[in-house]
Amino acid sequence: MKTLLILIAIFLTIAQTRDNMQYNTLSDEERYIIEHKGTERAFSGKYTNHKGDGTYTCKKCNAPLFHSHTKFDSGSGWPSFDDAIKGSVKEVPDIDGRRVEIVCSKCNGHLGHVFKGERMTEKNTRHCVNSASIDFKTK
Repeated sequence: MKTLLILIAIFLTIAQTRDNMQYNTLSDEERYIIEHKGTERAFSGKYTNHKGDGTYTCKKCNAPLFHSHTKFDSGSGWPSFDDAIKGSVKEVPDIDGRRVEIVCSKCNGHLGHVFKGERMTEKNTRHCVNSASIDFKTK
């Protein structure tokens, strides 16, 4: 019985910590994309053609996601990266059954989709990301 009470206390502490996690304030468009799995129009995002040395972070929780040296021009209309920072991005089956969605490992915010086998880079991977889902921090 004592063990059960300890486990319940631990579970409640974890749940409360998760619920009290502080997130950035999002605009209506950012909330739609990040929390409701929306997509911004192609070629409309501020990071589509962005160049700079630094790290792309999650717009909702500030977790580091992609290093700038992994960004490449895919011509798709969205920022594209051929690699994510280890452990920062989770791949989950998309509701459409055809694609693979990518979400932030820390807050589960929707980032976009990942495509493999397109031969655009040596890593053969394209993380296609909504600009509204990310921020950029210079080194």
